[in-house]
Amino acid sequence: MAAPIPKPGDPIPELVESLLIELGEDPSRQGLKATPDRVSRALRELTDGYGIKPEDVIAGAVFDQDYDEMVVVKDIAFYSLCEHHMLPFFGHMHVGYLPKGKVVGLSKIPRLVEVFSHRLQIQEQLTREVAEALNSTLGPKGVGVVAEARHLCMEMRGVETPGGRMMTSCMLGTFRRDPRTRAEFLNLVRPTR
Repeated sequence: MAAPIPKPGDPIPELVESLLIELGEDPSRQGLKATPDRVSRALRELTDGYGIKPEDVIAGAVFDQDYDEMVVVKDIAFYSLCEHHMLPFFGHMHVGYLPKGKVVGLSKIPRLVEVFSHRLQIQEQLTREVAEALNSTLGPKGVGVVAEARHLCMEMRGVETPGGRMMTSCMLGTFRRDPRTRAEFLNLVRPTR
């Protein structure tokens, strides 16, 4: 997504300046003079998924296709901010679906991940939202999503445990009901490194 253009009267720079003062900093010092504007632009960019409807991302890229085998897009990188501390969490997502007469353009699946990850999130919700959006827009036999991420709220503060990864999944339709479909998907997204 494109970097947002600052809006006149944006309240975020003033809030960031107040925050810097509360933290004991001097917002007028050289290294911090432009920080309030930079933080505002960064936050606007990192949360620009709010104004985008998932169905609009996929619209125009759904094609009639008589294909009935699993479609998987693996290792989609994502970056998000946790809704509890507004600290980054980031990792990879694997998305698969079993078509029912329709397929979606390849680039639309990573774009869908980007839309939902550019909101304040928790990983469980992000995983579910991607699965449900693909399911409702495409109407496949089933959808599977697996996400693996590092959370800086756990690594930098709190328990301060670096390197731990969180895994989440959401299985819908055939991916939930049929153990063979689920196993095939999980085998396809298994790390090959």
